[in-house]
Amino acid sequence: MNLSIILQSLLLGFLFSFLLYLYFKNQRSTKKPTIHGLKSYPVIGHLPHLIQNSHRFLDWMTEILLQSPTHTMGFSSIGSTSGILTANPANVEHMLKLNSSNYPKGERTISMMVDFLGHGIFNSDGEDWKWQRKAASFEFNKKSLRNFVVEVVHFEILNRLLPILNQAAEKGVKVELQDVLERFGFDNICRVVTGEDPACLTEEGFSGTSSSKEFMAAFSDAQDLSSGRFLEPFEDAWRIKKFLNIGTESRLKKAISIVQGYIMNIIHSRMLKGMELDGREDMLSRFASNKDHNEVVLRDVVTSFLLAGRETTSTSLTWFFWLVATTPDIERKIIDEIKFVRTSNGITSETFSFDDLRDMNYLHAAITESMRLYPPVPLDTVSCKEDDVMPDGTFVGKGWFVTYSAYAMGRLEDIWGKDCLEFKPERWLDENGVFKPESPFRYPIFHAGPRMCLGKEMAYIQMKSIVACVLERYQISALKEGIPEHILSLTLKMKGGLPVQLNKRED
Repeated sequence: MNLSIILQSLLLGFLFSFLLYLYFKNQRSTKKPTIHGLKSYPVIGHLPHLIQNSHRFLDWMTEILLQSPTHTMGFSSIGSTSGILTANPANVEHMLKLNSSNYPKGERTISMMVDFLGHGIFNSDGEDWKWQRKAASFEFNKKSLRNFVVEVVHFEILNRLLPILNQAAEKGVKVELQDVLERFGFDNICRVVTGEDPACLTEEGFSGTSSSKEFMAAFSDAQDLSSGRFLEPFEDAWRIKKFLNIGTESRLKKAISIVQGYIMNIIHSRMLKGMELDGREDMLSRFASNKDHNEVVLRDVVTSFLLAGRETTSTSLTWFFWLVATTPDIERKIIDEIKFVRTSNGITSETFSFDDLRDMNYLHAAITESMRLYPPVPLDTVSCKEDDVMPDGTFVGKGWFVTYSAYAMGRLEDIWGKDCLEFKPERWLDENGVFKPESPFRYPIFHAGPRMCLGKEMAYIQMKSIVACVLERYQISALKEGIPEHILSLTLKMKGGLPVQLNKRED
């Protein structure tokens, strides 16, 4: 028999088996998700819509959710598990708090992230998650950790960030602010989590082929490529590529190897010293003081905390500085508040203390408002353990994924009023100008319920410290026209970065 005929027969046999697999997979559930505004095709579900709008996935999803009467819709793709997308605060509260035990991370999400995150706190359920959450909560509530974070942030601002910005202002050259903030955030979180300083914000640390530069680049690749698994049109495509070690999966394997090698070197080095806390305040030392944690557990803990703090603050601040640069009236109010706090508190130091930052209500409101419009983590997904019905009447089947969109929720008139698309810090202040928080189920930027972000205070300390020190000294002019595009990964990065021009303030 001709070889080409054999190959064609094998190909047709594979294709037939594949179609049968998709058919029976789609028949597993007797109920299908409710669809609003989208045509669903046999076998391939919403795949054509996904391909057509993949370049604008968040905005496309937001448009559909806004059109839905309950701001909820069903979704399915070729060979994928059925799912629900929602921007309904009642549904968010139901799955994150009221019935959270029925909405764990789930095997689907854990399997996609396990190569990178292992079974760390952000990629685990049950007992694995409980002990890590309890241990982390205990440490985050210690004043010593907060003081350590403030100390690290102040060092990085005074010795690295401000000199870079000052040099750019004096020479009149532009700065790619997103890149600077990413390197700042990476140095900062590495010191807080591991006690090691990669010095990526220094010229020495980010030149040549330094291991810290390689580690930062590999961590970024591992994050983006792992999250890319969720956007595959065919759910099992990444598994096939991983088995064959081709394409994005080959790159992911290499990136993860670099990340894990770097982290394990730190752990092994610490082991040689007995893993004693010995006055160290970093998270690795705090967790390592428990002798029950082996090196793999510590590796997963470190990776998870690095992920949590690596890009979230830098991404948030990139969008914040762009918004402020395009709204001079809001910039002036922030400057006036910083001046007032410095004068009234008698501050003579170059940076601000925790108590000083707490007095900056308008700045807190402005940062919070910026994250409403551009949430650092725009989407979050859980799995449904048993059949359920959401508060808005939406049926959710066992094994379905449920995703809430913080990005879409920030654009809902039902929550924020007709001016929901405006950057308006005042919506977060009471009649006395004091910051007033919103329900985390209407504003799930830091998640909510039992899994609410433990590093929320740490994030605000870092962001307010940077903004206060930078805006007090420099006027920032954004060199981008129009509304910047975003890149959808685990975080909402600005496409092409944020080039800016800095001018020293005369006053």
